[in-house]
Amino acid sequence: MAFNTLKKLIGDEVDEPTETTKEEGYSINQGKKEKEASKGTNQMILVEPRAYSESSTIADHLKSKNTVVVNLKRVTANQAKRIIDFLTGTLYAIGGEMQKIGPGIYLCTPKDVEVQGSITDDEKAKDKNDEEIDW
Repeated sequence: MAFNTLKKLIGDEVDEPTETTKEEGYSINQGKKEKEASKGTNQMILVEPRAYSESSTIADHLKSKNTVVVNLKRVTANQAKRIIDFLTGTLYAIGGEMQKIGPGIYLCTPKDVEVQGSITDDEKAKDKNDEEIDW
């Protein structure tokens, strides 16, 4: 119907659209379906925010049930604290969890994502090893 209206406005110079097959390429509807299907797959996303304003983008990834690794080494200490506070609230709301995996690096997981194992802090591991072995 829209094509006929376009043809009336422009004239007979417009070719009528044809359906494409899988061999020829993707039709418009197939592309949309594939994008929607890819949204359903959970991904792990690595993020290095440069400002607090990027917190909402990270929260959107979490709300889409994606796991996010956040590296806060490119922001100030004050901005890092604000980002952590924002993400903690987001994770609480969606039932997710946050785990520190290194200095300034956090693993944020949505609900129903299980993380196995843990990474010890270098300082804690060093102190623990010193206690176990008398030098």
